[in-house]
Amino acid sequence: MDFACLWLGLLLPLVAALDFSYHHQEEMEEFLKNVAQNYTSITHLHSIGKSVKGRNLWVLVVGRSPKEHRIGIPEFKYVANMHGDETVGRELLLHLIEYLVTNDGKDPEITSLINSTRIHIMPSMNPDGFEAVKKPDCFYTNGRENGNSYDLNRNFPDAFEVNNVVRQPETVAVMEWLKTETFVLSANLHGGALVASFPFDNGVPATGSLHSRSLTPDDDVFQHLANTYASRNLNMKKGDQCKNKMDFPNGITNGYSWYPLKGGMQDYNYIWAQCFEITLELSCCKYPREEKLLLFWDSNRASLIEYIKQVHLGLKGQVFDHKGNPLPNVIVEVQDRKHICPYKTNKFGEYYLLLLPGSYTLNVTAPGHAPHLTKVTIPKKSQDFSALKMDIPFPLKGQLDSIPVSSPSCPLGPLYSNLPSHSAATKPGLFLFLVTLFHILFK
Repeated sequence: MDFACLWLGLLLPLVAALDFSYHHQEEMEEFLKNVAQNYTSITHLHSIGKSVKGRNLWVLVVGRSPKEHRIGIPEFKYVANMHGDETVGRELLLHLIEYLVTNDGKDPEITSLINSTRIHIMPSMNPDGFEAVKKPDCFYTNGRENGNSYDLNRNFPDAFEVNNVVRQPETVAVMEWLKTETFVLSANLHGGALVASFPFDNGVPATGSLHSRSLTPDDDVFQHLANTYASRNLNMKKGDQCKNKMDFPNGITNGYSWYPLKGGMQDYNYIWAQCFEITLELSCCKYPREEKLLLFWDSNRASLIEYIKQVHLGLKGQVFDHKGNPLPNVIVEVQDRKHICPYKTNKFGEYYLLLLPGSYTLNVTAPGHAPHLTKVTIPKKSQDFSALKMDIPFPLKGQLDSIPVSSPSCPLGPLYSNLPSHSAATKPGLFLFLVTLFHILFK
């Protein structure tokens, strides 16, 4: 009898299947803790802070080394429910967690993804807002804001204009979290429309605002990322599924083209955290009836998985000095797409650049030394689950004793507003010249 019970136990799943209903804070915590306890080798559960009302902001990490970064393994994140009444993403991320852990070792694609990626999942950035909503509602409710009645997606520093709002505990927690990891790719999950929106959300003439758009130097990559998600969600791809809403060709849009937004999280990620983030609007109805949740999971599962895989686009590696020591805080950027806050190596000397196939010239720059240029070609068919790896020996003229681990960070305030306003500034040459000029000032 005992032997039979043992075998039965081995056959049963480690965690009871998650139902397709809404999970409030206690239920969500119980599920996350059960996953962490039953899949200890590939998961790590931690809180990055607390909400206004003291609720934990839980993050579950999935990967072969869930508790710490490993060199060469990129960091990816999903964040949902920053507007408390936009609920579909919250439940999708719980089901994504279940899907990942239960398919590890069974599904080759999921197993390879967990082998090669450290995946951070925050189901709810605004648990107070979610708990404030009394019943499902397709439109605006008080649960949109946090416990202090602040819209968290208007609460971050803005690169284009002054954003003198009081930083909220949830916002501060995310900003501090971004300092602890080398996040490469991210998406934040919303509701109320059906579209994949990419930066910038705000803009100035130098980024194209006079042409009703605001483009980053990496616009080709962002369009690819948005298309990757939307193309696998058939309803999103149609671009016109929400009544009385805009039509979005192929289900994607530039954020500013849709509507300008000051203090958004995706722009903050890209500018100050070196992390490419897009915003996924997943349902026409903000808080749909729970019987529709299974349909949303079926519509988004393939997109959620495929989007994670995009963290392996492009190029990665380490920068070393003449003695083979890794160099932190070295600027590594493509010559013609410099960022207004320069992208630098982390404390392990690592860099990650999301790039589409093609030929590029890398500009590697250390303080007090001449730039080092090196050419690289990213093949059309890259290795599965790995960016092209290229370590860079930095040829030094003179002695380099050390580069400070904490070099001055980019100012937390308007940056692009200092660029000259000019209607032609969206032409690649002038735009990149202006960004390069500002880049030199803040090296």
